[in-house]
This record gives sequence, C-alpha cells and structure tokens, in this order.
Amino acid sequence: MAKRKALGKGLSALIPDAESIQTGGGFLECPVEDIKPNPYQPRRQFDDNEMKELISSIKEKGVLTPLLVSRTTHGYMLIAGERRLRAAKQAGLKKVPVVIRESTPLESLELALIENIHRKDLNPIEEALAYKRWLEDSGTTQDQLARKLGKDRSTIANMLRLLNLPMIIQQDLIDGRLNMGHARVIAGVKDETTQRRLRNLVIKKGLSVRQLEEIIKDKIRQKKRKSKKSSPIDHYIKSLEDDLKRALGTKVELKKGKKGGKIIIHYFSDDELDRLLELLR
Repeated sequence: MAKRKALGKGLSALIPDAESIQTGGGFLECPVEDIKPNPYQPRRQFDDNEMKELISSIKEKGVLTPLLVSRTTHGYMLIAGERRLRAAKQAGLKKVPVVIRESTPLESLELALIENIHRKDLNPIEEALAYKRWLEDSGTTQDQLARKLGKDRSTIANMLRLLNLPMIIQQDLIDGRLNMGHARVIAGVKDETTQRRLRNLVIKKGLSVRQLEEIIKDKIRQKKRKSKKSSPIDHYIKSLEDDLKRALGTKVELKKGKKGGKIIIHYFSDDELDRLLELLR
C-alpha cells in the first residue's frame, strides 16, 4: 500500500527527507563524469525545447533537486534524474548534488519508473516497455504491478497491448501523430493489415477516437451480415434442397431451427401429391 501513495508525493517519495536536502544539506557534490547512466531508465525521448529551458535554468541557478544515485565499483549509477544530469553536462557543470541510495537493479527500475510517471515524462511506448521489463525481471503479475503503482490492472494491460502494434504505429505514438485513444482502438483489431489501414485513415483524415470506433463497428456489422448470408451452413442447406428437388421433381425447402428443422415439399395439383406420396412410400 505504501507504494500506491508514492506516486502522489513526487521526489519526497523517492528520496528520504527530500525537502531538507533541497534546502541546503544532506547531499553530496559528485563529479558528473563519475555518474553512469541508468540502464533501467525507461525514458528514451527528451523534448529539445524543454531541455533548452532546463539547461538555461541550470546555468543560472544550478541543479536545485539532487539526483538519486547508487554506488558502484567504479563510481555511481544514476537511479533518477536523467534529464537533470544531461542538462547539467550541457550547461558545463563539473559537479551535481546527489543523494546516495543502495538499490537492486529492479529497485532502480522501479524508482526511475515512479519518478517518470509522477512527472508525466514518459511517452506511452516508453511506459509500456518499462512495465514489460519490470514484469519480466520481477516475475510479478499485472495485478501486483498495478497495486504497486496505484493503477488499475486494465491500465497496465492496455499499455502492454501497445507493444503488439506494428512499429510504424508505435512510432506514431512516440511522435504524437496518434494518441492513446487511437492506439487502444487499433490494438483491439487483430489483423495487422487492417491496423495499418486504420492508422493511415486516422492520419489522413484527422479522425477522432469516436469516429474511428464507429468505422470499426460498421466494418464488424458488415462482416456479420456478409457471414450470415454466405455461411458454410447456408451453402450446405441450399445443396440439400437442390438434391431433394431433383429427387422429388418439385420445390423443396429446408427450414433449420435451433435443435431441428422442417422439410417443406411443395405440390401444385392432386395428381402431383399422389405422385409424391407414391415416391415417399
């Protein structure tokens, strides 16, 4: 339950006594060259404009929030604060404030993911990949991960489904050409060719999520109608009707019900009725 609360507390949930650290003490000044990137960092995309603003701010005021790191045999590994570290390097800083926290690789992934989710820094694909790696490395279930992050299990499941989409659609999500609503709807379609066609339609016509849903519903209705008209059962019944018609020399209808059915033999005169009765005897 403690992890559910963590998302609402921001940095203080990740770094003990974060407020006192930011106001003046309790952290170390660490050379930037001694800090290695976090291989478990879920974030891969960094907005150029946001980075420029952060670099400008760091040049003027320095790094106000300490980075979270763990000790390694050759220095430190970054746990949280990838953007700040990159900006500090580009701003020309030689040292940055850090808080040291011992953690396992899985804890490093967990802390980095929680920080990025709290700051809304991850695009949907980065978030989905982080969930996938967490599940694989920890052996936990989607339910357990959802409880840890304070999310619904369906949210985790929907994010993971994005990784089954064609790469072109995943890139659309990263670049913002499609939003999560579009992606969830397209992910519900099994055929990749249809997924790509729907993707092209959304981008070309600027369809809303609701419009896309209506198009898919309409295609499903058309498919059902077509299937109903030309199902294998219908073809079989029609074949039997033709066989009986040839055998009896008159119009025959087969009416299939839920558990049985009817055979309707038409006759058009008393003489024809007598002939049919004789055949049936």
